[in-house]
Amino acid sequence: MTDFFSGRGIFAGSVFVEIDHFNIPKEGEASSGDVFLSEAGGKSRRIIAALSDGLGSGIKANVLASLTAKMIIKFVLSDIPPRRAAELIVNSLPVNSESSLSYAAFTLIDIDKDFSVKIIEYDSPPVIIARDENILGLKKQKIPIERKNKKTGPKNETVCISNFSARFGDRIIFFSDGVTQAGLGPDGKYPRGFGIANVKDFVKKTISAQPDISARSLSQNIVERAHICDNGRARDDISCASAYFRRPRDLLVVSGPPYNPERDGDVAEMFTGFPGKKIISGGTTAQIIARHLNKKIVYTVKTPRGYSKDEDGKTRIPPESLMEGADLVCEGIITLGAVSEMLLETDTDIRDESPAAKMTELFINSDRILFLVGTRINEFHQDPSMPAELEIRRNVVKKIAATLEDRYLKQVVIRYI
Repeated sequence: MTDFFSGRGIFAGSVFVEIDHFNIPKEGEASSGDVFLSEAGGKSRRIIAALSDGLGSGIKANVLASLTAKMIIKFVLSDIPPRRAAELIVNSLPVNSESSLSYAAFTLIDIDKDFSVKIIEYDSPPVIIARDENILGLKKQKIPIERKNKKTGPKNETVCISNFSARFGDRIIFFSDGVTQAGLGPDGKYPRGFGIANVKDFVKKTISAQPDISARSLSQNIVERAHICDNGRARDDISCASAYFRRPRDLLVVSGPPYNPERDGDVAEMFTGFPGKKIISGGTTAQIIARHLNKKIVYTVKTPRGYSKDEDGKTRIPPESLMEGADLVCEGIITLGAVSEMLLETDTDIRDESPAAKMTELFINSDRILFLVGTRINEFHQDPSMPAELEIRRNVVKKIAATLEDRYLKQVVIRYI
């Protein structure tokens, strides 16, 4: 099977960097004062992620944290030295009218294409590096920073810089003080707070029990453990983010018959030789692959050819079918259109069992996605009775690919056949 992903995305080769986060806002606040942002790719093929903790909680803290996270990422991408970047931030944040302070803690992770990692920390809990169920120690350089109005910030401010070379299987875990200070107080489970030592022990135990735990699940487990320490009532915003250097999860989507029918066999061969999960989107496409591979398509529901409408007049998505070797077999253009909309939703609900929801879940849980898009005209789609919003297949795929790359930081390749 040709390596369609070679040289593309953030890293070439067999290692992928998964990065995600989880957050629980302070009890009673609709908005979190912790903000996580990340950027990936570009000419430098770097991953940069920042977690910022704004002073206080709620909307005001969120504004401070958002500004800080955006600025530090921008400054690092512009190769501004860490000390200068930190000084620009602390001297430009708005001053809180009640506390007269201008302040937001932050941690930034800068992962280069050769797996060299730079970590910048400002007044935040120390980053944890987990390797083979062990916690690595990092040498940190403390650099003092100058604030123009010293009354608006803490005394003796420093920014900490550390570097290390990541390996396959490594994890980088960083979090707000809502984790380390969980349970703080005389009535809490941990009068001095959960603390960094307990977080390290929890990380080691979690990875030992679940060696392949995802970046998001590990972050969620840490946040939920801190939430338990607060007796289920978060006394501060609780956030955690983590990066995981692992093998990529690949997904193939075949949709549409090839322009030249003589290439039907090539499509079937590429399908059977693909090492990851596989989706067939389109009835004609499924029949072509099944015929060449001598497979049987099992239709879960018998439906007449065509598209029916629900009570609201919306086109129903036809049910999925089953075929050995495929993780999902479904209708083509209508399902892809529904998936395109699902991927744009802020809180995508992928718990239902519809083909569109299943495809969306496969996209979200994959790292590298290859589309094989057939360019033969499907005469059925020229029917004037078809929905007016129906787009040409290739345009829908392009829209999905753009969303996956921009919103979900996936590596996507489209190959037309």
